[in-house]
Amino acid sequence: MEKIEHIGIAVKDLEKSNALFAALFGKPHYKIEEVESEGVKTSFFDIGPNKIELLEATKPESAIAKFIDKKGEGIHHIAFAVNDINTEITRLKNEGFIVLNETPKLGADNKLVAFLHPKSTNGVLIELCQERE
Repeated sequence: MEKIEHIGIAVKDLEKSNALFAALFGKPHYKIEEVESEGVKTSFFDIGPNKIELLEATKPESAIAKFIDKKGEGIHHIAFAVNDINTEITRLKNEGFIVLNETPKLGADNKLVAFLHPKSTNGVLIELCQERE
């Protein structure tokens, strides 16, 4: 793993949260994107070498909707940049981590992504991100 790519924060209202975080960071988000397959609308802020991703559910059965129903708004995941997501998935499986996506899927911000189950990472949902070519 190379670096923290972004921290994902689940929010109920993307528009209100964009305004709140723009005031906090002193600059606006640079991108809004919907990932229909995941039932989520995302917004990204550049903060130094890392990003903050705000996630709003677009479907009541989406992972973000379920997360907010169970835990409320807040940090949802930490994403790490990797050079070769397939190699990392294999390595982490061999280390005993529970991989939720053995085949990477298309994510927001031009990334291939895969997740590690929080049961195997001290309660933290971990996302692996590789830039799509």
